[in-house]
Amino acid sequence: MPKKLPYGLSDFLRIITDNYYYVDKTRYIELLEQYPDYLFLLRPRRFGKSLFLAMLETYYSIDYAERFDELFGTLYIGQHPTARHNRYMVLRFNFSEVKARPEDVERKFGEYCCMVIRDFVVKYEALLGEAVWDIVNREETDPGQMLSALKQYISRTTCPRIYLLIDEYDNFTNTLLATYGHERYHSVTHGDGFIRSFFNNIKAATSNTGAAVERMFITGVSPVTMDDVTSGFNIGTDISLSPAFNATLGFSEEEVRTMIGYYQAEGVLPPGIAADRLLDEMRPWYDNYCFSEESLDEHVFNSDMVLYCLNSYLLQKKPPRQMVDNNIRTDYNKLRQLIRIDKKLGENASVLQDVIAQGSTTAELVTSFPAERMADPKNFKSLLYYLGLLAIRDVDFGRTVLNVPNLTVREQLYNHLVEIYREASLFSLDLSKLSDLVKDMALHGAWQPVFRYFAAELERQSAVREFIEGEAHVKVFLLAYLGLTKGYVILPEHESAKGYADFYMMPDLVRQPTVAYSYLVEVKYARREASSSELAALKADAAQQLQRYAEDEKVQRSKGNTQLTLITLIFKGWELVEAEAL
Repeated sequence: MPKKLPYGLSDFLRIITDNYYYVDKTRYIELLEQYPDYLFLLRPRRFGKSLFLAMLETYYSIDYAERFDELFGTLYIGQHPTARHNRYMVLRFNFSEVKARPEDVERKFGEYCCMVIRDFVVKYEALLGEAVWDIVNREETDPGQMLSALKQYISRTTCPRIYLLIDEYDNFTNTLLATYGHERYHSVTHGDGFIRSFFNNIKAATSNTGAAVERMFITGVSPVTMDDVTSGFNIGTDISLSPAFNATLGFSEEEVRTMIGYYQAEGVLPPGIAADRLLDEMRPWYDNYCFSEESLDEHVFNSDMVLYCLNSYLLQKKPPRQMVDNNIRTDYNKLRQLIRIDKKLGENASVLQDVIAQGSTTAELVTSFPAERMADPKNFKSLLYYLGLLAIRDVDFGRTVLNVPNLTVREQLYNHLVEIYREASLFSLDLSKLSDLVKDMALHGAWQPVFRYFAAELERQSAVREFIEGEAHVKVFLLAYLGLTKGYVILPEHESAKGYADFYMMPDLVRQPTVAYSYLVEVKYARREASSSELAALKADAAQQLQRYAEDEKVQRSKGNTQLTLITLIFKGWELVEAEAL
């Protein structure tokens, strides 16, 4: 019987013992042990952090010593074990489990952490000795005090040391910050705040003679809390940008290809589905994440998304109805709170617009910054990177070049930008009406109503007029709204090394095989006072560009049997004065 696909699972023990497919990441254990004892690793959501920690817990915990061969025998580390395997008592926290209203968060945090510490003591009571309860109060409600007592006890004994694992260390504090603002966030992460106190006690547990906590591995998403909560917590080494750990989480192309090959050999994929075809389908949606400037040629796929797509082929024998898994969509409400919106959208909203229009931006990646400075543009770009909305593409004269990694992220950015426009009362379209018009465009070639509707709304909604400063803004509006309709994958010019027109409406023939028309669109923008000769020159230039772009190999291959139509749009101010097909 073929192995099951572990979509949505982060339980290493269950994956190994219940016949699930496991992408072997155990080779990184050797590497981790060559680094300092206390490590931080930041990665975007749904990238396999929890599963990696579960694997570490199983490998290092004394509990599984007698099952080592069963659990790791076929994996890399089972063939190359280190001396540290199964020698620790593992204390593991998952802060994503702390969910509460702001007025309850301190109590809920205390209850959760005390519960975890009590369970730890019960679990290892045979090693610790019953005397541990003379020091550790079962009824304690302050996790810092409880951790301190445990540290004092262990440091005076010869029992095994602790391997401390913290998953999603920033989860609920980031939620507090995004939902309730800086004041409440500051109260729990600074001064005598309970989060700061908790981490101070962790540091104390590593620093005395016979330290209770010998090793530690912490994961999270954002560097914001790291700066606020762990100020003075200088024992930790951040490996998030290290080339050695670039592919620790996520799947390499080789790992995805091997997985597809396994299920092909088992005969459970639809007949005729080649590995190259599936990779070609997944790559533009899920690939192209890079987390180190020194690993520019080593891209990884989002692991959750690969499993989501492959799961559809295994269970339904066809591709998913939509390439973006709802479970991975960024929480737009949280992200929107991190952008200062004013009448002109604010500087950070402009960063998003520029990224969508240009496809990339340059930045100096910041490893941590306090919450009150996250709105600084350089910090905001770093935040987008850590959230997985930008990825490292290149280095240009000492500055990191960040780009939108794939179409899944691009769709998130489209959604986010459209919502910003709406909340700023700047611009809004009826997406239902637009989708109906795009359907006619796709099936019957009726392209003019789509752009005439868009232009009419630009003219009707006067607030947007002051905002339109050139071709880039018009193009961003078009990209954002068309990108939320069905039938096409909207590819801006920067998606190809050769360049497209301003955007290519590539037919999504896998999910919408009845699409009959594809489009290359060139947008030109003229000043309000532009002369007729200037407009004619723009029109001629657009025609020349479109003819060249139409010969692009990828366009010719991806359009299938659709009729490729070349469209020129010329805006004079906010007015659409030319809309012509070649």
